[in-house]
Amino acid sequence: MRQIMSDLKDQLKPEHTALLVVDMQNDFCAEGGYLHRTRNLDMSPNKVIADNINRLVGVARETGVTVVWIAAIYDHKYLSDAHVAKVRHRDNEGVLCAEGTWGVEFYEVTPEDGELIIQKHRYSAFHGTRLDGYLRGQGIKSLVVTGVATNICVDSTLRDGFFNGYYIVVPEECVGAADAELNAATLKTVDMNFGTVTRTDEVIRLIGEAKEGK
Repeated sequence: MRQIMSDLKDQLKPEHTALLVVDMQNDFCAEGGYLHRTRNLDMSPNKVIADNINRLVGVARETGVTVVWIAAIYDHKYLSDAHVAKVRHRDNEGVLCAEGTWGVEFYEVTPEDGELIIQKHRYSAFHGTRLDGYLRGQGIKSLVVTGVATNICVDSTLRDGFFNGYYIVVPEECVGAADAELNAATLKTVDMNFGTVTRTDEVIRLIGEAKEGK
């Protein structure tokens, strides 16, 4: 019989929930990384995002929530022609998330042994990867999606997750984008159409209560 989980606590039961950490890498987040060098962006908010993600990762590990790490590799040899055409005018700035460089290393977050790392060559972590097959093999029904950028890779990933049938939850302090308006607009769209946007503390509380059977 079909079972639809409209209650967020039911969606966040640890045994069928996965935490996705999207693109928390030096080129996106760190001073001296690609976006800092080429756009002169303020990178200080990314440390706060990383701290919030680390809190959530800690709870996930304690309660049995599956943790999956997503890393972008954007060497042009891996990209579609359309993607290369879009970024070619920036070739003089170097390659974003070039394979084997410091830029692709994780920023202020660290996977543990045994946790899956998915390398992707598109904005969505589902496109051309084994992510969906892995999640289904683990019996996952719900995705807590975190990372950067809210309006690009986080959005692309959670939309594909939703289209593949997963419940989507976004802790708003665990995502970020350089443009505050685009960040807010994306979260509003997600909450209206694709899943639930809520506070990190609420996700932690509900996971803990579900684990304890409350």
